[in-house]
Amino acid sequence: MPELTSVCVYCASSTGTNEAIVAATTELGVLLAERGIRLVYGGGAVGLMGLVADTVLEAGGEVTGIIPLSLFPKEVAHQGCTELITVDSMHERKRLMFERSDAFIALPGGFGTLEEIAEVTTWGQIGMHDKPVGVLNIDGYWDGLLSFLDRAVHDQLLKEQNNALLLRATTPTGMLDALENYTGSAEPKWI
Repeated sequence: MPELTSVCVYCASSTGTNEAIVAATTELGVLLAERGIRLVYGGGAVGLMGLVADTVLEAGGEVTGIIPLSLFPKEVAHQGCTELITVDSMHERKRLMFERSDAFIALPGGFGTLEEIAEVTTWGQIGMHDKPVGVLNIDGYWDGLLSFLDRAVHDQLLKEQNNALLLRATTPTGMLDALENYTGSAEPKWI
């Protein structure tokens, strides 16, 4: 695996109520800056999105935000990013986030975060890329998803090797280490 120079972080546009999630998001931002890894994210100034961006910037790191202004009011865009790219659609946003990132992390989030991490993992499964993808399972947040995937393996709807494409860690340090040490590859689909 080549050196990680940029990591895309998918996460919520709300901070929620779980202090462990807020603390881990802040810790991840500091670690990205300390390791010289550029944050690529959805460009928002609010929620966990804004928190991780603010933390990277405050720690001296670089941030690329990519936001579709046609869908979000200008006040939501993080004006302090090292680089803020505005696009016309969510599809263009996800494409640029993919192209500008060496790896991907899902922090806690809702439908958007789930969709983004599922899509980029699926792309790896079908051989469109070999970039590492992981979920930061803070306080058991992703346990339900991981259990679902294990069930899919049990029922032979997902190959174990492809299930392993989605890296899992419970700490920011563990997640970044897993991304940096990734050597996996997809197993051809059933058919």
